[in-house]
Amino acid sequence: MWFLRLRGFSILARRWSSPVGELDLVARKGDLLVFVEVKRRAELAPALSALAAPQQRRIARAAQAFLAARPHLWGLPCRFDVIAVGGLRLHHLVDAWRP
Repeated sequence: MWFLRLRGFSILARRWSSPVGELDLVARKGDLLVFVEVKRRAELAPALSALAAPQQRRIARAAQAFLAARPHLWGLPCRFDVIAVGGLRLHHLVDAWRP
């Protein structure tokens, strides 16, 4: 969370859940809405590769549910990022996938 705040994002939600899925973080910077999945492993490489296609689909469905509950955010450009944490290292994958 602090990593995104230092880059000018405001955090709209943290650990948001719905019946269709969960979102680790939802952040906004200007007109950009970012759904962030955080993956933590002992090493950075496994954290970077820990997001499988079924999980991406669940996150995308959860993002749709999040937007449905907040109609004022509809129409904003959205992207899906991954923040991978391995030990003391952190890597931000911007626009990691597209649903």
